[in-house]
Amino acid sequence: MKRPIFMIAIFLIMALAIPTCFAAQYDLKKMTPEIEAALKNRQARFSTLQRSKQAGTVGENNQGYVTALQGDQGLVSQENRDRETIYQGLVTQNNLGSNGLQEVQRAFAEVQRDKASSGEMIQSPAGDWVRK
Repeated sequence: MKRPIFMIAIFLIMALAIPTCFAAQYDLKKMTPEIEAALKNRQARFSTLQRSKQAGTVGENNQGYVTALQGDQGLVSQENRDRETIYQGLVTQNNLGSNGLQEVQRAFAEVQRDKASSGEMIQSPAGDWVRK
């Protein structure tokens, strides 16, 4: 029974966290229960979040989080809480120091901007909201 959970965890890391790690050369060295839960939560809400992004009610901001542009605050709060858990894990596990969180957020924001689909709202590094 533990093996399927382990395989799901590996898949989640590859699908959700690894692009961030590669962008900034960071690595999740240990799958803590908090990180595992955050990754599972993100996977569970992925389709809903994508629909909200396509509808333009949620956008990817320039700090590595999502922003409610027209509602969906509950969805946004949940997603951002889980991203924060993952970011903090990367900072701690890679000994990134006091500026580490900002580095990870910036790297993740860049990845999310790059992989956003056409028509989704993204915030440029300068702070402008644009439709990709």
